[in-house]
Amino acid sequence: MRQLPLLLAGLGLSMSVAVAAPPSATSDKWDLPVHTKKLDNGLTVIVTPDSSSPTVGVSVVYHVGMRLEPKNRTGFAHLFEHLMFQGTPNAPKGVFDKTITGGGGRNNGSTRADFTNYIETAPASALEPILWLEADRMKTLDFNAATLKNQQDVVKEEIRVNVKNQPYGGFMWIDIGQHAFQKWENNHDGYGSFEDLENASLDDVRAFHRDYYGPNNAVLAIAGDVTPAQGFALAQKYFGGIAARPVPKGGDFSEPLNTVEKRIEQSDPLAQVPALAAAWKVPERGSRDQAPIAVLGELLAGGDASVLYQGLVKGRELALNTDVLFGLTSPWEYNGPTLLTVYALYKPTTNADAILAAIDEEIARIVKDGVDAATLKRVKTRMLADWNNGLESFISRADTLARLQTLWGDANVVNKIPGWIEGVTSADIQRAASIYLVKNNRTVIDRKPVAKVAAAGARTTPPAGAQQ
Repeated sequence: MRQLPLLLAGLGLSMSVAVAAPPSATSDKWDLPVHTKKLDNGLTVIVTPDSSSPTVGVSVVYHVGMRLEPKNRTGFAHLFEHLMFQGTPNAPKGVFDKTITGGGGRNNGSTRADFTNYIETAPASALEPILWLEADRMKTLDFNAATLKNQQDVVKEEIRVNVKNQPYGGFMWIDIGQHAFQKWENNHDGYGSFEDLENASLDDVRAFHRDYYGPNNAVLAIAGDVTPAQGFALAQKYFGGIAARPVPKGGDFSEPLNTVEKRIEQSDPLAQVPALAAAWKVPERGSRDQAPIAVLGELLAGGDASVLYQGLVKGRELALNTDVLFGLTSPWEYNGPTLLTVYALYKPTTNADAILAAIDEEIARIVKDGVDAATLKRVKTRMLADWNNGLESFISRADTLARLQTLWGDANVVNKIPGWIEGVTSADIQRAASIYLVKNNRTVIDRKPVAKVAAAGARTTPPAGAQQ
């Protein structure tokens, strides 16, 4: 992700001006209007209209991310995301940002395992310039050595700031996958190694744009003050003339559940207290256990009322905090193996074995006794509130629709997820916990301050990702 503020994006289109109906007093259901059209060149266009504000949000999502970057080019998909902001023959470097910010808007982009997204927000009057700019860089970029070198240095500095010079260094989302997964596509460091980033060539850049940045590998979503007729017409005007391009066939990224627990100890010269991450492989997207696992993650570590916070922080007083991750996205936005990761800072007076024993005890209680109705309702209510809040801004709305269309092939999943959450039962959670949250499917990293490791007489190893 570029070091810029995120956008508020929202563009929507409808034959008559339509406004997304917010949840009513008698129902938490919020159905977004979703209008979809595929252009002749394969670009999928989605419009969700809302005239409550004279602004729009735009998201262009390409179905390529860290899983599809070239081997021996770790971090290349992320590097390429940066290069997309460095100009084209028609709009030299700086024009993209100046055009959008000069008109009162904002823009950004980010890279994940299965997609790369580019988002903008601006007054509705700026919609056409935004679409022109997005279509222009879909056609081609200004490929030159100076820009490539500059952005290689920018990404390397981002890694220094966000990973190498940060306590814990992202061990709970970078390092854990390197140990939990077997296939290179799933387990390599998508942030990138310095050596691989430096070895990226202009030929690599040209090929990546040619192969993955065509209209037939992209979704354009618009949310906000625009009708579907207007949105589809503008998409055709600016994107319709871009020819479809062959997209390389993706590999098989699937992996079975792990059968042996993996335990890794790391040292950290910047950490003040030890930390632990425990990750389990989760069911594939679309599995009947996907929604139960999502609810289970929230039950375990979603906020101060969660099972692990109450059990490890308040009850046993072993941990200082608890939190949960689903890869680098959400429990609904992945297209290959991903992890449910629980992580915590813990007190120097205890150890990883005690933390894991406490986690196992809480999971075993869920498997044995299930979840009482009041707790399950509380967890679901929090998840639904978070889901609806995440769709409030036009930029988030557009981006969510584009991501879901890219991964599920159906943007209307946005209106199905609340029902999936509501439909999860205590028995579903018990089943999912008993299948997936087991010791043999678990990968654990125990991250200790250097002083603590040295005092224990343990072998000191460099922090994961540390420059050698």
